[in-house]
Amino acid sequence: MKKTCVFVVLGSALLVNGCVWSPGQEMSEKGLVRGTPADNSQIQLVTITPQLLAENHSPTLNATVPQELLSYQPGPYRIGPGDSLYITVWDHPELTSPAGTQQQTAANGRLVRSDGTLFYPYVGSIEVAGKTIEEVRQTIASKIAKFVERPQVDVSVVAYNSQHVMLQGAFMKTDPQSITSVPLTLSQAIGTATVNSDQANVSNLILSRDGHVYHLDMAALYDQRGLAKDIYLKPGDRLMLPYNDSAEVYVMGEVMRPQAVTFRTLPFITLTQALGRVGGLNPVTSNGRAVYVIRGANDLANAPAKVFQLDARSPSAFALGDDFKLKSGDVVFVGAAGITRWNRFLSQLLPSATLVTSAAAANYSATH
Repeated sequence: MKKTCVFVVLGSALLVNGCVWSPGQEMSEKGLVRGTPADNSQIQLVTITPQLLAENHSPTLNATVPQELLSYQPGPYRIGPGDSLYITVWDHPELTSPAGTQQQTAANGRLVRSDGTLFYPYVGSIEVAGKTIEEVRQTIASKIAKFVERPQVDVSVVAYNSQHVMLQGAFMKTDPQSITSVPLTLSQAIGTATVNSDQANVSNLILSRDGHVYHLDMAALYDQRGLAKDIYLKPGDRLMLPYNDSAEVYVMGEVMRPQAVTFRTLPFITLTQALGRVGGLNPVTSNGRAVYVIRGANDLANAPAKVFQLDARSPSAFALGDDFKLKSGDVVFVGAAGITRWNRFLSQLLPSATLVTSAAAANYSATH
């Protein structure tokens, strides 16, 4: 009987003091994490306030484009190997359409060979690679004039196969895009390729040209003055749009759907956006005062980690969160409410208390 009383008293003491022993994740104003050792010199607690946001206001999107990109103006199209030309000699269908007028235009095209030459009746092989359409027209007209009196010659390109812009990365279509007689702009190339908005890191579009690499912020280009349409592409350019799988923040704790959140359409994501992506705070278990952003924990050897705290008990607090920019690698943690910690403590304690009570009962039965 005495042993049973001891167990009951012990259990009552545990229940009374459970709120002290119950686990929790909350930081004090001094920057010390409750329930952990007091040595937190590597942690700096910062409250998110209007003053903090004003002092660390994020700059607007930077749409600065190197002048050499903006100053490039494409010249007339120059023919290259693989192009197909349609050469018209008026009043001479046997020269214009040797395959027959009933055939499609492409069937009567003249292919520029790999050595840059083209064969034409009465003219023979002529060098056309590197020449403009007008230069080729004049060359053919002058040579065929020996056989046709005052020839009326016209030249057009029916297949552009010699010059391309290459695309890689998070585009829906990465087929090479041809450079034609109509200049190709950056915005046209991107529009044709179609950005995969779920996977693309649009803050770092990479343009490679003539051995130089340019990093462009697509969001800034389209957000401000529409500079993308002012950048002309040239043959041999390469566009690489990286994937955003490395740009993530991690939202954990008392939220509806803890997960890693990627940056989809902007070079940053706000705290409010990140919480919205995971369904918001759990209204039953969360502590609205304990919303933390942990930054720099992977580099403690060089600098203390910063922990930003947002008191989200008021809906107006999310206005602050909407202006707080998260960085890749940040961890957003929402702590549990006091009653949640207490309930979890009880859920761990009660099985142990039941085991102790059962053992005491068994011992009592054995002795009586």
